[in-house]
Amino acid sequence: MIPEERPPVHPTDRETLERDCEMEFFIAGGPGGQHRNKVETGVRLIHRPTGLVVTATERRSQSANRDAAYARMAEKLAERQQVRRPRRATRPTLASRTRRREEKSMRSQVKRGRGRIGRDD
Repeated sequence: MIPEERPPVHPTDRETLERDCEMEFFIAGGPGGQHRNKVETGVRLIHRPTGLVVTATERRSQSANRDAAYARMAEKLAERQQVRRPRRATRPTLASRTRRREEKSMRSQVKRGRGRIGRDD
């Protein structure tokens, strides 16, 4: 049975994200020289409906960081909206339990045989 395709609860296109996200700019810091350390190039997006937060600080350009942040937000929202199939609980078969018990017994015998040779305590 194939589950029916549901429309995404939170669309991930750029227009909708721009409308639903709050954008903050901050000084990114790190390597990049005086330009990066003085100018607010870091971008933080907060998705108001879900509360998800993403940041982008890799580039020296605010616009490049903004594009990266929107791409990350779309990726996170898409990942969050995937429908996971419920896991079906399974039990080990009788044969696999017996085989495991035998393997443990063999390993135990090997370890017991590692005693010191020629020593009487």
